[in-house]
Amino acid sequence: MKRIIVPIIMSLVLLLMPVLAEAHPGRTDAKGGHYCRTNCAKWGLEDGEYHYHNGGSSNSKPAATAKPVVKPTAKPTAKPTATPVPAPALLLPKKQNVGTLQVYFFDVGQGDSTLIRTPNNQYVLIDGGNNDQGKNIVKYLNGLGVKTLDALVATHPDADHIGGLDDVLKALDVKSVYAPKVSHTTETYKDFLTAVKNEGRTIKSVTKGTTIPLTGVEAKFLAPIRSYGDNLNDWSAVLKVTYKNKSFLFTGDAEKVSENDMLADGMNLKADVLKVGHHGSSSSTSKAFVDAVKPQYAVISVGKNNYGHPDSGILTRLKNANTSVLRTDQKGTITAISDGNKITFTSTKGAK
Repeated sequence: MKRIIVPIIMSLVLLLMPVLAEAHPGRTDAKGGHYCRTNCAKWGLEDGEYHYHNGGSSNSKPAATAKPVVKPTAKPTAKPTATPVPAPALLLPKKQNVGTLQVYFFDVGQGDSTLIRTPNNQYVLIDGGNNDQGKNIVKYLNGLGVKTLDALVATHPDADHIGGLDDVLKALDVKSVYAPKVSHTTETYKDFLTAVKNEGRTIKSVTKGTTIPLTGVEAKFLAPIRSYGDNLNDWSAVLKVTYKNKSFLFTGDAEKVSENDMLADGMNLKADVLKVGHHGSSSSTSKAFVDAVKPQYAVISVGKNNYGHPDSGILTRLKNANTSVLRTDQKGTITAISDGNKITFTSTKGAK
């Protein structure tokens, strides 16, 4: 039996020798691997490549312990939000001494809002700027110590005149509200009506000859004289305020049609200070009207706008009439102070 097995074993050894010869020889080192010397390509190796034998297969030398992969900090996809620039502080007008007529033409941007303080400490507010100006007007009034308005005048339903009046009605005690008998369908106008109702007030209709009862000061409406259909500007309540020998004319947005009606009526339009109609638009302040008013001073309530206000032709017209022009976009809130014989001005900005 042994004679048979031994030859068989020898035969197998002889058969396997070529295969073993093909193998890449070399002893394993202390790490359990060695370098390939022969037939390296057959085993998917390069000559001299260090590798291990695992279960009869050849593997390249294992990579050194991998370093932890550190992903680069991702760049932000959007620029960091800039720190918001705070809005410029509201410049409040200085409260004047009791005993003079004071008129504060508030700086409300492209809009109108004017406070009258009588020598007997009665207050009349004409218009309230746009919706976004309501809180500023309340700040103006609070800064001047106003807690009660004897009268509030809404010259006409345009938003840049009545927008802030609902805030005023909510914040202060308003004894009476005056407005021309014309309505509008805007939410701003509805807010105004709702605020009047919520304060338990009704609107006193303004027509030519309507007066506001004030002590020592005459406050009479000169317009509207008649119905002006859909032209809201010509519906504007025009108020003339007289204290002793000095007077002020507040025209809202009254245009040439209303101006012509006042001229034709033959009323006394003479005034020392003219609040220029419709922010200095060419639609208002006709030459005939300026000639009748003969203002020594003209105040234009105006802000940044795309309407071309104030119109250069109107500015030239006033200059030719020897009228000094003061603008809220240049001087901020403008204050006129009168003792009944002279008028002086101050403002919150020093620009000319």
